[in-house]
Formats: sequence, C-alpha cells, structure tokens
Amino acid sequence: MTAEKYDFATFGTSHLLMLGAFLVGCVVLVLVGRRHRGTEAAVRFSRVFAVVIPLFTVPMQVLQWTPAEWDLDTSLPLQICDFAWVLAVYALWTHKRWAAATNWLWGITLTSQAMLTPDLASGWAEPRFWMFWGMHWVVVWSGVYLAWGLRIVPGWREYRVTVALTVVWMVTVMVFNAVVGTNYGYLNRKPGGASILDWFGPWPGYVLVEIFAVASLWALFTWLWVRRGPLPAAGESR
Repeated sequence: MTAEKYDFATFGTSHLLMLGAFLVGCVVLVLVGRRHRGTEAAVRFSRVFAVVIPLFTVPMQVLQWTPAEWDLDTSLPLQICDFAWVLAVYALWTHKRWAAATNWLWGITLTSQAMLTPDLASGWAEPRFWMFWGMHWVVVWSGVYLAWGLRIVPGWREYRVTVALTVVWMVTVMVFNAVVGTNYGYLNRKPGGASILDWFGPWPGYVLVEIFAVASLWALFTWLWVRRGPLPAAGESR
C-alpha cells in the first residue's frame, strides 16, 4: 500500500469513520451519564475518566516534542483543545459547575467544529492522526457526559467565566503568534484548508466575527438550559 493511501481527506473514509466513532461515543456517554445521575457511580466513573485522559494526552504531547515530530507551528500545547483537556480532567474529578460548563461550551462548539473541518495532513498510520482525534474526542465526550448525562450545565455565571477564559486565551496566544510567527488557534491567519472561518472575511475581521458568533451561540445554549428552571447543585439530578 502506498503512502498516498494513508493521506487524510476531509469527509474521506478515515474522516467519516472518526466522526462515526465520535458520535457513537457521545450516545454511549449520555446514556451512561443518565444512569449515573445523582449516584456515587457518577463520581467513580468521572474520576476514572479523568485519569484516563492524561494517560493518552500526555504521552502524545511528549511525542510531539521528539526530534522526529517537532514542529514549532504545531507541537506546543497552545491550541484551545490543549487547555480544554486539562480543564476536562479537573471538571470530571471535581464536578465543579464552572469547569464542566466551560468544557462543554468549548467542546460542543470549538472542538466539534475542528473535527468537522480538520486542518490535518496525517493519515491513520501516523501518531499525529490519533493525537488529533483522541484529544478532540475526550474533550467533547467529557463535556457530553457531564452536561447531557449528569446535567452539570451552564448558568449565566458560568457563561461569563467561559467568555472571560476564552478572551484571556485568545489575547495571550495572538501575542505569542505575532512574536514567534506561529498561528495557534488560527488567530493570526486562516488555516490552509477550507473552514468555517472562510465565511467571516479577512483577518482581523474574521476574529471579531468569530468572537461575536461563538459568544452568541454560547449565550443561546446557556439560555436553553436556564429556561428549564433552577439548576440543581452540581452532580444532583432534577
């Protein structure tokens, strides 16, 4: 088999298989979370999940720092999903509402969009392929389990925390990109392949449009949860 057959193509076979596996995982975790809601099983399962995540992500990150894999443009842990998986571990271990809500809002929008239009050249036989999909899966899966499963969901306070954390990340990474010449988060220029950012005009306008669009979408999601009535304490069922 030639190397070309391992190349990744958007909405090609490997992409569709990864999206299919992701959706199956979401369904399973929602069902598991609903069974666990309000029980000690939720704490046990969440903490096992929290431990499993770094067992995958840390070795994969270290691999990116080896001479064979090192690339200044991609190897540093500065993407939003690099912070999101750390937050997911904390949210799963503690069931803190602000952490669970931020993880869910990041995952259901930013991480999911990255999976739909991945800027990925590696095929399934390469470590970067599995790092990309594994890291994105665990971010969204943890958010789905906590929000749709256990119903640890955002209120308006958690919405404000999410927006504030995201702005801090964006400003910090944009400055780093400008100084070093990288493009983490696609904050300083658009990705090479097609993405939703193509709809938002040239830089820097697309960054402002992205901020407004994402903040508005998060507000809608938060409102949909809040309108259901008073939120239970984190980890409790209604």
